[in-house]
Amino acid sequence: MTMKIPRRFLPTTALLSAFEAAARTGSFTAAANELDLSQSAVSRQIRALEDQLGVELFVRERQTVRLTHAGEFYAREIGDALRKISTASLNLRANPNGGTLSLAILPTFGTRWLAPRLSRFLEAHPGITINLATRIQSFDFKRESFDAAVHFGNADWPGAESAFLMKERVIPACSPDLARQFGFKTPEDLRAAPLLHLASRPDAWERWFRANGTSDEGVHGMMFDQFATAAQAAMAGLGVALLPIFLMQSELSRGELVPALDRPLESAERYYLMWPLERALYPPLVAFRDWLVREAAGEAT
Repeated sequence: MTMKIPRRFLPTTALLSAFEAAARTGSFTAAANELDLSQSAVSRQIRALEDQLGVELFVRERQTVRLTHAGEFYAREIGDALRKISTASLNLRANPNGGTLSLAILPTFGTRWLAPRLSRFLEAHPGITINLATRIQSFDFKRESFDAAVHFGNADWPGAESAFLMKERVIPACSPDLARQFGFKTPEDLRAAPLLHLASRPDAWERWFRANGTSDEGVHGMMFDQFATAAQAAMAGLGVALLPIFLMQSELSRGELVPALDRPLESAERYYLMWPLERALYPPLVAFRDWLVREAAGEAT
């Protein structure tokens, strides 16, 4: 059962908007211009908010104002809350008869694997709108307005539930010219070539060398933040990259990338769909989760 919040702890949106604008701009006058109010009206609203809360939010010094420590904390919390309200309102206006799913995705997974399949989901669920944003690292669901996230790693996201999607195999891949130049025969041969690294998986090459019975000491090379840019660098002949086979199938099939060695390795981590506990029964998420799990089950990695 949800506890009822006393109304005295629920200031009006007008008071909160005045405070948020003043806190963000550092000026009652700037906030007044933004809100199309008089400076005195903004000042009265903020004073009314302080009276309601029983806390000083601003220090007033002659013609300037600055946030108190309590005001700084409250501004962060209120800013997040108002952004969530604004996002929810925009989503409702864009899709009043359905639901909106805000999804955080991994960049290359989202563009290479998920996006080409999304039309099938949207055709089956025409009332649902999906908003996508890329996130490479995990984040706090309480601070960002996402209903779910595609995650690569372990299913240990605090305050969230998970659904397993798929495993992953990586292979050392490079341009055909680089493969001919080095003539790779053994895992040890790769140590003589420039190796391309992914920032989110800094020890991937060490894992691969250990799995193939080769020393993992002194493994260095260029660093990239996304698979897509690492793959482009590999195709340009800049080095050898450890790339997920299922995400680079097109380049491998066309011969733009070739295996430096046919030594695939299953990654220790997995792909998951994660969602906050309170969104578990949200209808658009339930529909998307069921569909995504079925799609992923058909993926041969």
